[in-house]
Amino acid sequence: MHEGSLSGEPERARRLSVRTMVVGPINQLRSLLLPIIAGLVVGGFNPWVMSAAGAGVVALLVGGFITWRTTRYEVAADHLEIRKGLLSRSRRTIPLERIRGVDVTSTLLHRVLGVAVVRIEAAAGSAGGSEDGKLDAVDTAEAERLRRVLLHRRAVLTGRTAPADVPASGDGTSAAPGADGAPAVDEGVLHFSIPRSWYLYGVLSLGYLLTPFAVLSALFGAVQQTAGEWATDAFIDWVEASDRNGLVVVAVAAAVVIVLLMPVFAVVSYALTHWGFTLRERDGSLVAERGLLTRRSVTLEKRRIRGYELLDNPLERLRRAVRLRAIVTGLGDTAGRSVLLPIGPRARVGEVVERALGRYTGTLRRHPAAALRRRLVRSVGPPAVALALAAAFGPTWTVVAALVLTVAGVPLGIDRYRSLGHGHDGERVSVRSGSLSRSQATVERAAVIGWTWRQTLFQRPPGLADLQVTVGAGAGGYTAGDASFEESVAFAAEITPDMVRPFLEDPRP
Repeated sequence: MHEGSLSGEPERARRLSVRTMVVGPINQLRSLLLPIIAGLVVGGFNPWVMSAAGAGVVALLVGGFITWRTTRYEVAADHLEIRKGLLSRSRRTIPLERIRGVDVTSTLLHRVLGVAVVRIEAAAGSAGGSEDGKLDAVDTAEAERLRRVLLHRRAVLTGRTAPADVPASGDGTSAAPGADGAPAVDEGVLHFSIPRSWYLYGVLSLGYLLTPFAVLSALFGAVQQTAGEWATDAFIDWVEASDRNGLVVVAVAAAVVIVLLMPVFAVVSYALTHWGFTLRERDGSLVAERGLLTRRSVTLEKRRIRGYELLDNPLERLRRAVRLRAIVTGLGDTAGRSVLLPIGPRARVGEVVERALGRYTGTLRRHPAAALRRRLVRSVGPPAVALALAAAFGPTWTVVAALVLTVAGVPLGIDRYRSLGHGHDGERVSVRSGSLSRSQATVERAAVIGWTWRQTLFQRPPGLADLQVTVGAGAGGYTAGDASFEESVAFAAEITPDMVRPFLEDPRP
């Protein structure tokens, strides 16, 4: 039997790639580079400062060598063991049957050197806990082999596949084992590959549009951290020595340029994040891979995917675009790891959902008219009060601003009401809410583990309540706000009659 066999035979202990001695020091040097340069400039490049900088670089190289020399990982019959450290040694054991996911990430530096980071997420066996393993850095081929071996052995130990099973290739034939006993790379079923036209959808996301401001904030923080008071004093001196009119012109021109560049930055940021996005299904898991500078591959086991979320904002709704996230049990870094599709056309996203997860086919029930009145009061009330106060005591510009917000509150309240809805199609339950950030969560009927009704003092007279569908995945619960209390109880009884019926029956004989 070959070393690293999928049948469960223990492997020998392995080291990280020898290129770890380069990756580690460079990663640490990036955070120290600006302070070192600032120290050399401020210190006038005197021999003491230069010697200290050189000693720091040597220390980083020695640290990289020690990391490579002392780190070992070993895949045993039923667990993964990671050992590292010289003076302070650590040994982490992760049961293979508790592994939730194995992700492979490669930054630009890792890709140049032909290595990758392998992150293993596993249940800790205690409520809310986790025990994770990280291997930085292993050869790219070894990273893929390790992921396949860990996921296959987990499937064997949990009884979802036989030890001799070899994942089928894309054409339905069995993939031959590799030299190490692991199956040959199985590309699986390709559900989605991003078209180049999708990168333009970046302009619809506020997060991507604000990229220039995030970049400027990061640059300002880096300069402030390294140069400190010296940079502040230099800036103040420049402002005081400059012509006031010229500063106004420069400031206005800079603001105009930034605003004009926002769509460009949005498209570039979207492309860098989701470049070459693919969604595949293989070995009972969905594998999402994306990124240009940093390439990330995330594996989500299908049996732990309990549903999905469709998210959009007003700009995206105008273009009928949505984002797709998975609702997964026991998932860390939910925002980053649960992405199944980036922003794209709703029709195309729906097709992918149909093939990969199963689409919700029912309709959404409208909420009572009282819910509309509550949303109009919330969206129009505060600016209307501000308008009255501004008209009585404030200057003209505050009156105009409050009037604009009051008028804008009307369509906002109507849109928030129109976004409300809940329904089920026999197999899945769906809840939708929100306006500026709208979400429609769809979960499997079997994933529903409870119901929660909440009524405020103002909801009781019109007979409204917030109905929360409780699931053991994702956010833990999804709320249908301002639903009819009586209708929502009947709705819950339709989906989980055995769960709700005891609370509806009169216990008296």
